[in-house]
Amino acid sequence: MKLLSYFIVFLLTVFGFISCKSKTDSQTTEQIDRKWWKEAVVYQIYPRSFKDSDGDGIGDLKGILSKLDYIKSLGVDAVWLNPIYSSPNDDNGYDVSDYRNIMKDFGTMSDFDALLKAMHERKIKLVMDIVVNHSSDEHEWFKQSRSSRDNPYRNYYHWWNAEKGKPPYRYSLFDVNHDAWKYDSLTNAYYLHYFSQKQPDLNWENPKLRQEIYDMMKFWAEKGVDGFRLDAFQFAAKDTTFPAFPKGFEKNFVQYYAMGPNLHTYLKEMHTEVFSKYDVMSVAEGAGNTFQDAHDLVDADRNELNMAYAFEAIDIAKPEGYSVLHLKNVFSKWDSAFAEKGWLSVVLANHDQARLVSRFGNDQPEFRDLSSKMLTTFLMSMRGTPYYYYGDELGMTNAGFEKIEDYKDMPTLNEYQNQINIGGDLKKYMELIKFSCRDNGRTGMQWDTTANAGFTTGTPWLKTNKNYVSINVSAQEKDANSCLNYFRKMVKLRKDNEVLVYGQFTSIDKNNPAVFAYTREMKGKKLLVLLNFTNKPAAVNTGVDVNKATLLIGNYTSAPAAENLRPYEALIYEL
Repeated sequence: MKLLSYFIVFLLTVFGFISCKSKTDSQTTEQIDRKWWKEAVVYQIYPRSFKDSDGDGIGDLKGILSKLDYIKSLGVDAVWLNPIYSSPNDDNGYDVSDYRNIMKDFGTMSDFDALLKAMHERKIKLVMDIVVNHSSDEHEWFKQSRSSRDNPYRNYYHWWNAEKGKPPYRYSLFDVNHDAWKYDSLTNAYYLHYFSQKQPDLNWENPKLRQEIYDMMKFWAEKGVDGFRLDAFQFAAKDTTFPAFPKGFEKNFVQYYAMGPNLHTYLKEMHTEVFSKYDVMSVAEGAGNTFQDAHDLVDADRNELNMAYAFEAIDIAKPEGYSVLHLKNVFSKWDSAFAEKGWLSVVLANHDQARLVSRFGNDQPEFRDLSSKMLTTFLMSMRGTPYYYYGDELGMTNAGFEKIEDYKDMPTLNEYQNQINIGGDLKKYMELIKFSCRDNGRTGMQWDTTANAGFTTGTPWLKTNKNYVSINVSAQEKDANSCLNYFRKMVKLRKDNEVLVYGQFTSIDKNNPAVFAYTREMKGKKLLVLLNFTNKPAAVNTGVDVNKATLLIGNYTSAPAAENLRPYEALIYEL
């Protein structure tokens, strides 16, 4: 049968029924599976840190509303808001106490309605962050659940009765002792929390719980929101027999926590109940352990999600640096795996990471602008939906905090206490968090040179980065060559060239340890992208005479050389 199939394909090819050109390159405009979320540039806003309207030191919805014209000027299509629901703020809103209300720090539901209306008037879509692997322990569901063993809400969470003995060890990411089981004396039982002990995990095995979640999502969809990002959802499904895991599993906990039993059943049900009824995009935080896991989440014919937010690339950056070859390999293999089916997010930074330029570029003054622009060029020229974190368009850097008292991040503070408990090296830990702590990416947006960078007239909830005097929106608006204006140019270039959205990706000069070079090609149009990821000049072998090509964008103000790239140089040519 296999030989017969090959013979049929051969005959069809010979007689012209099958094109020998690549599928992507031969597509016509009509054949492209166009979706707004594929063509969108998504701008992520951490509401707590974007703009404070009332002087309490905390960013809010009215603050975002006041800056919508700035957001519109960036050219982005959608804003992803981190959680804005009612919350006691153990984990800055990722511990939700009421999914249908707004956190008081951020404003009111009327403020939200006004923000959504104003965004839509500017043709900006809104993506909500849905936190449903866990809730707050102050949610009414959990209060009821822990009140007695026979309460109707008991099975909304995972409980292990103490008379059965201590439950099999589960690793907690945020707990001081990294123990995911918390004993609760009220009913003599343990509850599960993969994150903080104030973030008990929801029991997705319970159909009543699932329906509550779907109804909540429909509540927001009916308001007109345009998408949902599912936080930590790859962990939502659990084997509720809680079998023992091998010793040391916590070193690769995703392998054991992600893609649990019935996860795809839940997503298909969610699609039927919610996604199929509204023109919303859907994206999961995390993509499982394999390409097959990711395809099972996002392939259109499975009716689950639109795209996944994979972390393999994000996790490359380390305090000691990273391998450019490794980064190239990761992005190339993910693109290859999704070249014909499915869709990906293109991302290197978010609210759970330190600053983009400090991790993947170079935040020293002589290289900060160049490397920031290079990274912008990269993110906007890869196939997939680019996600860009607030402030990165300015080249905002890590905060440089020197004292543990400067930090507010709960897991960072818990781990500091853990280091004390185990006699760890506190000096080494402080150096580590100066590079990697999430607070580095959560300092107030740097608007101008007034006090606290114009973020707030009060005392900011997190200290302002001292370099705001030189890195801010006001200064960069006036500079045609600023990171901000380069970002705008690169977004426009992407929008003006659909080849950068849908075109075939081909890596070239693959073994070059400094340069990521690739082409994007579709419908006879071919672009060449050259990116030097290092602070040294680097040669590149493309096999192309770029002197005969048209330079579309570059991050230096002077003309490029033919064969050598300057430090952190970024160039896009039309061939």
